[in-house]
Amino acid sequence: MDTETQLVEENPRKGGLRTMPFIIVNESFERVASYGLQANLIIYLMTYYNLTAAAGTSILGIWTALSNGLAIVGAIISDSYCGRFKAVVIGSISTLIGMIILWLTAMIPQLKSLPCPQFQHVCNGTTAFQLAFLFSSFGFMSVGAGFIRPCSIIFGVDQLEKKGKPENKRLVDSYFNWYYASIGVSTILAVTTVVYIQERYGWKVGLGIPVILMFLSVSMFLIGSPWYIKVKAKESLLIGLFQAVVAAFRKRNTRLPLTDCDDYYHWPLESEVLTPSNDFRCLNRACMIEDPQRDLNPDGSASNPWNLCSLEQVESLKAIVRVLPMWSTGFMIYVTMNQFSFSVLQAKTMDRHVIPQFELPAASFSVFLIIALTIWITFYDRVLVPLLSKYTGRPRGLSPVTRMGIGLLVSCMAMALSAITESIRQQKAIEEGHEDDPHALVNMSAMWLVPQYLLLGVAEAAHAVGQIEFFYSLFPKSMSSIASAMYTIGTAVSSLVGSILVSGVDWLTSTGGKASWLSSNINKGHLDYYFWLLAFLSLLNFFYFVMVCRLYETGNDGSSRLSHVAEDKECDYRLLHES
Repeated sequence: MDTETQLVEENPRKGGLRTMPFIIVNESFERVASYGLQANLIIYLMTYYNLTAAAGTSILGIWTALSNGLAIVGAIISDSYCGRFKAVVIGSISTLIGMIILWLTAMIPQLKSLPCPQFQHVCNGTTAFQLAFLFSSFGFMSVGAGFIRPCSIIFGVDQLEKKGKPENKRLVDSYFNWYYASIGVSTILAVTTVVYIQERYGWKVGLGIPVILMFLSVSMFLIGSPWYIKVKAKESLLIGLFQAVVAAFRKRNTRLPLTDCDDYYHWPLESEVLTPSNDFRCLNRACMIEDPQRDLNPDGSASNPWNLCSLEQVESLKAIVRVLPMWSTGFMIYVTMNQFSFSVLQAKTMDRHVIPQFELPAASFSVFLIIALTIWITFYDRVLVPLLSKYTGRPRGLSPVTRMGIGLLVSCMAMALSAITESIRQQKAIEEGHEDDPHALVNMSAMWLVPQYLLLGVAEAAHAVGQIEFFYSLFPKSMSSIASAMYTIGTAVSSLVGSILVSGVDWLTSTGGKASWLSSNINKGHLDYYFWLLAFLSLLNFFYFVMVCRLYETGNDGSSRLSHVAEDKECDYRLLHES
């Protein structure tokens, strides 16, 4: 913050609202380009790389997991080494390179295999070089997302947060509103306009549009460079947490003192935490001073931060450990969110005409999820909260845990509805004689898929906001960014779990020469069984969530110890930027 203040004082003409168009346009174009690729990519992989539906879905899941997982790495590198400006530039250029590589696969015939006319026929396999070229594009885009998404929004805050000007808080709030409004519009444009172009004009144009958008994104961000406030890198909070883990492990054989005397532990003079908490006492070793001459510098700082941490670092680590059980209950809901590839295949076989003259692209149905999510958050915040606060006495209406539980139940309902809809669709396909033709249109409107998307949108809105508010209420203010990091890591873990689940179900159900549940010919497979499996797992996860809630209720030590930190704080909705 000191560096930031100096920069503002020395360069009063830098930063401010004049930089906002460059930052918002950069993020908006990046979102349109990225989401425009992801929404319809399962069709491209199955058509031009002859991948099965299960293999393509697993690959896309791993790509999503990598992109979200690298966001943590990007945040650490930007905070500790290169600064946020360089991180956004590196990420934008890396994403552009990845999109150019993917576009080249559409332009150069030798970089992909010939389309297979029928999924049930034996097709020419792709070569190792073709797959390596394809995966390299995913790798570059994952690295780019890992640098852009955790840094872009905070880089905008750097331009507005000036010490000594408290009125800038209103500007920051306005910036967040415009930032997320632009993301919402960008996502809708991606899953509608870009997807429509891909289906109407082909992949050469459809993959070229994101390249142009990303080039404009990079250009706009660099044009604004002379006016940016560029905060230098400093120590990352995440690095401090890793140091606490390493220090505790190194001292695992050290005996803990019988009393929590201040002299045993290392804490900075400005620290508000003077004694360690009694739970997870094994972690207290990380801040325990064994030899003052060896462990401390003359100024009182730790001589080796990987061997001696501050008491605040240890308590921050404990706060994360306490929320891990509740955090793990959110994996399953995002596993269900990552099944869009199969829904795209469903919609491809159904009547997608909204009006006789217009047919909605199969990959554009996810726009209903976005619409439901947006409407629910607005309705809850503006209508339900004022009503519920009168009856519950809570300024935010329902408690975060209650909202999380509602989200889990609604996601379970969405999967059950998906299974019922697919069972009806498949039965109609068989009755109409399309069992061996996965491309045939079934006499059934694709609008039957809309309710499950609406339910998933409500489920994500209820659960995601509730989960982050739960984290935010338990963490000290200095750890508010960790709530966003845990949300991002959770989506990464869920994508990876989803990929493993798809591969496992495909392998188990295809043994003995039987048609897989997740067959590329969904008229022969049993996608409905898979959705029932997800519904059952979601129900089990809800019961696990209830058990975890009881654990938190009976383990009052954890919550009561942290209650002084969470003095009825409101949810920071801007932490939801990765949803």
